[in-house]
Amino acid sequence: MNAIIQGDRPATMKAMLLNGSDKELVLSTLPVPLPSASQVLIRVIACGVCRTDLHIIDGDLSSPRLPLIPGHEVIGQVVEAGKEVTGISPGDTVGIPWLGYTCGKCKFCLRGQENLCDHALFTGYTIDGGFAEFTVAYGAFCVRLPPQFGDAAFAPFMCAGLIGYRAYRFVPPGSSTIGLYGFGAAAHILAQIAVAQGKKIFAFSRPGDVATQEFARSLGAVWAGGSDQCPPEQLDACILFAPAGELVPKALSDCIKGGVVVCGGIHMSDIPSFPYSLLWEERQLRSVANLTRKDGEDFMAAAEQHTPHTSVKKYSLADANLAVDDLRNGRIKGAAVLVMHEKDGETR
Repeated sequence: MNAIIQGDRPATMKAMLLNGSDKELVLSTLPVPLPSASQVLIRVIACGVCRTDLHIIDGDLSSPRLPLIPGHEVIGQVVEAGKEVTGISPGDTVGIPWLGYTCGKCKFCLRGQENLCDHALFTGYTIDGGFAEFTVAYGAFCVRLPPQFGDAAFAPFMCAGLIGYRAYRFVPPGSSTIGLYGFGAAAHILAQIAVAQGKKIFAFSRPGDVATQEFARSLGAVWAGGSDQCPPEQLDACILFAPAGELVPKALSDCIKGGVVVCGGIHMSDIPSFPYSLLWEERQLRSVANLTRKDGEDFMAAAEQHTPHTSVKKYSLADANLAVDDLRNGRIKGAAVLVMHEKDGETR
């Protein structure tokens, strides 16, 4: 990738703008943002389209800052760095994840739970994100990327990879059988890491989605079937990526005694009532909220060791609404990615 010198910043940029919930994104010409002393200006290479973006656009998450540039699976190249930024310089390739800022002072930050910070800001939700040619981000919350992860194919690492890995960390030690419910962007990355670590992966898709089931088996799943099916053996842990509350009782019933069901999404439909017997015998049901910078460090270390590949469908920035609709309707195998600049510096 051609390095970009500090100050090489045009006056305007193209961006996809959300002006209200449940509306299509509008292709807009906006001023290129100026970084503060603690921020960096980033020329966006690519930005993944996450299910959380879909929840924001569709109004399931009701408190976005509007108007808003969505997108929080960002990979880009630093153009300018504020005077207070350390460890990142112009020309570096970085990722921007969902967690965009924390206060460092509230009780959650002070006890190592910055993912629950009372004053957190979230990329593409309460601060502008990466559905744009340029964006700014707080330098302390960027993930510095090794060269092999600096192109569009790895944009999903910044949320699908990170959140999937955080959910995976709550799997009980010694677990060997893991169910992944909803085999999309997060599951297809996590499955490869888990298989490389000797885990047996059982993949659940929408009933009748044979193509996704075949995809899961191609990535090492020992079994793949519909979410209405029972796995051939009970599972030590289940991770739910599908935002379907009705799968919670199903996953509990698939778990062994002492197993855990981890809900990995930021939004889920209502969980129906279920008999206490499904939770009894020390099964656990828990959620995952956001992520920490430590999650980013640990996930990147695992990714460098096991090198999971991503299955992505690429779109231009102007086709962001098409990418969102394809995700909404289950037409994507793996992840959708908007590509703004190619690695050689050319714009798509």
